[in-house]
Amino acid sequence: MSTPATRRERRERSADRIAEGSGEAPTARESRSAGRFLVDSALWIAAAAGVVCIALVVLALAAQVTLIMFRTGSMSPTIPAGSVAVVQRVPATDVAVGDIVTVDRSAELPITHRITSVSDGATADERVITMRGDANTSDDPFPYAVTSVRRVLFSVPGVAPVIVALGDPLVLGGITVAATVIVVWAFWPRRRHEAGGA
Repeated sequence: MSTPATRRERRERSADRIAEGSGEAPTARESRSAGRFLVDSALWIAAAAGVVCIALVVLALAAQVTLIMFRTGSMSPTIPAGSVAVVQRVPATDVAVGDIVTVDRSAELPITHRITSVSDGATADERVITMRGDANTSDDPFPYAVTSVRRVLFSVPGVAPVIVALGDPLVLGGITVAATVIVVWAFWPRRRHEAGGA
């Protein structure tokens, strides 16, 4: 009298019968499962990146939140060169000493430093601020009369080179081709025996 088979043994026997019927070795099924897992992971990562991009666009339009890159170390060690900061445009009346803000300058690149003083400007909405980089020993040469600034919410070090590289046409083209190949491979019709044996 034979002992009854456990559920696990029955599942293993069923899997072996399916493999024999389809003419596939278990290793082929395993390698295809690993490939499917990698493709699914890549698709999820691409989807997550798309959601992040959409969220950034919505924030930029609705809350005036944008990104700035730091090419110099004037704000080191707080924000080292190569960092990316998330900034939000706010009225000048909302800023205070100690805030790190970006000031737009005509005919020059914007400057991002820490506020060292705030005084009233020519109008109720205007403020005159002085700023200094954390790595500098003195304030910027001139004060800035502003009605709005971009205040730094937080920064991420070392991300700027990645963003710059993503802007390269060759990199963008390679990413587009790779994404296309993954999507086509994932949704390409499979033969019936690959789907599970019928």
